[in-house]
Amino acid sequence: MPQTFTVLSAAEWTKQAAAHENRARVFGEPFVARRMKAQKHPIEDFLFTYYTQKPGQLYRWHPGRDVVLTGERAAERSSWKFYRSVDTEQGPGFTFDAEAFATARAGNIRYAQLILSQTITRPANFACFGLHEWAMAYKSEVNGIRHEYLPLRLGASGTDDVVESHKIRCTHFDAFRFYTPQAAPLNELQPTRDSQRDLEQPGCLHANMDLYKWAYKLAPAASSELVMDCFELAWDIRTMDMQASPYDLGDWGHEPIRIETPDGKAEYVRRQKQFAQRAETLRLRLLEVANSLNVPE
Repeated sequence: MPQTFTVLSAAEWTKQAAAHENRARVFGEPFVARRMKAQKHPIEDFLFTYYTQKPGQLYRWHPGRDVVLTGERAAERSSWKFYRSVDTEQGPGFTFDAEAFATARAGNIRYAQLILSQTITRPANFACFGLHEWAMAYKSEVNGIRHEYLPLRLGASGTDDVVESHKIRCTHFDAFRFYTPQAAPLNELQPTRDSQRDLEQPGCLHANMDLYKWAYKLAPAASSELVMDCFELAWDIRTMDMQASPYDLGDWGHEPIRIETPDGKAEYVRRQKQFAQRAETLRLRLLEVANSLNVPE
């Protein structure tokens, strides 16, 4: 076994696994409890409904590359995808199978490499002011609204006025695709899935939330610590995204960021820049993981 492997005893790695599960359950358990009661939360449900990873998957701990887990409990990983057995001085152990993962997930890895590396090279746009959420509620008297249980803070006509009085230049396809039919032509860009690689930029809240998606798609090559760091960034971004939206979240304890005002715009940009700084570090960490995988041609 190469000397680059870190071998963890059962006491060492089970402690880390328990700490990770506790960290993840803070977010996952309230969601599960609400689902059992058929209740919704406009902010806290998003990461478990929009993204494909479910709470039980989030709770499962992965150490990342080049770590060997030993002890009796490690044997359960013999049935986990992308783990293999190795021999150590402490006895048999299990570690991430980089070769099998790179072969099976080659397409995902290449696309992650492309999106992450391209996004890093572009200048950040801090002039969108979260208008994508407003465009999704444009002409609501005709289209209805996505969050039917939330009132519009400025009403239907007030929401429409904000959309019509601003330039909208959303670069993120997965936000743009939820625009109402009347709002889509108002966007200065017309993003598509194919153009995502050319438009994604590091100031975009949704692009930075999507670091969580790339993290769990790269797991178990990406450690659970990295996945949770991306998850918590996405959680904080989603909170701000909805505060800046046209919806009234007073019943959920959130004051609005009034992006229709100069002060609200300034507050939005201030927070957006802070998220971009956090995202830059995580994007580089994820790209390092992706680039470490020997993807077959």
